[in-house]
Parts: sequence; structure tokens; C-alpha cells
Amino acid sequence: MTPFGQAVVLICVVALTAALVAALLALRRVFTRAEAVLAVVEHDLGPLTTQVGALSEDARTLTREATVTLERAGVVIRRAEEVTGRISTLIGAVNTLTRAGQVAGLAAGLRKGASVFAARLRNKHHERGQDHGRATGQ
Repeated sequence: MTPFGQAVVLICVVALTAALVAALLALRRVFTRAEAVLAVVEHDLGPLTTQVGALSEDARTLTREATVTLERAGVVIRRAEEVTGRISTLIGAVNTLTRAGQVAGLAAGLRKGASVFAARLRNKHHERGQDHGRATGQ
């Protein structure tokens, strides 16, 4: 190979070596930065994981409490339905008694009215008989 060819190859090798060294230095900076970022993430991730675990446990507790509360509400609602049914039955019975009381009151009023009417009719008949007896001289 000629000295000129050797010089060209040598310049190319030096240029490639310089580019490779620059790339390796840049890669080293990237790895150093990535290591720093990973250290920060690892530092922050531990407490964050603990907090997420605590939040999950809180969510489970709240879910259990909500389930218990809903079950209690269901019991209360069923009891309220039973009471409502009993009250409805009681109101129906009172309504029936009220109607029966009204009919009984009407019957008592009619009976009283009939007895008063009959008493007045007797009194008038009795008074006419006395008037008739006075007129005939008895």
C-alpha cells in the first residue's frame, strides 16, 4: 500500500476512534443520568407503594363498611315494609269500625227518633182523648 493510502486509512481510523470515543462518552452520560433518575424513582417509589397499599386497605375497609351498612338498611327497609303493612291493616280495620260506628249511630238515631215520634204521637193521642173526654163530660 502506498504511503498516501496508509495516511488516508490512518486518518479514517483516527476519525472513527474519535467518533467512537465521543459516542461512548455520550452513552456514559446517558447511563449516569438514567441511574440518577432510577435512584430518584426508587427513592420515591417505596413510600408511594406503601401509600398505595394503605389506600387499598382503606378502600377494602370502606367497601366492607358500605356492605354492612347496606345490609342494615335492607333490614330496616324490610321492617318498615312490615310496619307499613300492619298500619295499612289497622287503618282498614279502623275504617271498617268507623263505618260500623256510623251505621250504629244512624240506627240509634233512627230508633231514638222513632221513639220520640211515637211518644209524641201517644201524647197527642192521649191529649185528644182527654180533650174528647172533657167535651163529653167525663
